[in-house]
Amino acid sequence: MATSKVSPPPPPSPPRSSSSPSESKQQEQNPEMATPTASDISSVLDSPANKAQEAHHIAFFQSIPWCSSLLSSTRNLIISQPVSRVIRPSGCEEDALISQALNSPDAIPAYITFYPPPPKPTDYVYEVKSLIALGPKVNGWEGICHGGIVMTLLDEVMGQIFAVNKDSGAMGNKMPLLTGYLNTAFKRPVRTGTKEKPAIVLIVARLTKLEGRKHFCEGVVYGDEEGKDELARAEALFVQLRESKL
Repeated sequence: MATSKVSPPPPPSPPRSSSSPSESKQQEQNPEMATPTASDISSVLDSPANKAQEAHHIAFFQSIPWCSSLLSSTRNLIISQPVSRVIRPSGCEEDALISQALNSPDAIPAYITFYPPPPKPTDYVYEVKSLIALGPKVNGWEGICHGGIVMTLLDEVMGQIFAVNKDSGAMGNKMPLLTGYLNTAFKRPVRTGTKEKPAIVLIVARLTKLEGRKHFCEGVVYGDEEGKDELARAEALFVQLRESKL
């Protein structure tokens, strides 16, 4: 794991929901209000809370020398908060694991994705990288990330390939994809840090092959920016759903 001589500032706490007590009570009384529509979710992507969270997380990683080097290595690099991390409207539980359960100062306090822009806006992005901060609440053994969480993060970042291409229009109106299999090899322990100074990992995900509804990917967890400290590797199949399966 690469170390920094400059201690980064503590990662930000997730912004609190702006819903008032009266709104929350009203949602409890009317279940229909607790299920936001697609337009509701779209409207919060550019909300002040989400923009603040994204800016704080990018600034956190830019304060760490080896992460900053990665984020400035390519001109016009697209750096953003992944859609699965977006703070959703009250009552929406889509992506709840990443956006809520693990979104805390002592679990996964910071998470961003980045990739170079494709030649054309609607061309496929075949590789996405992520920087993820790991605190003590994702431990298995003390100081070591739980193996199931490592697999979750590999699955998560590989899934961002489809989120990115869906957002750009490269995937058109393709139906959602679900994980068919995820074969993981653990090579070295994935270390975690403290609430005040979480450990950082780099995850690189690639789309390697397309066969109809089958999308094959690979993902690697690194403990440094040079790709030498390989901690875990996975091969996965994502299968596009048929409309009748929704």
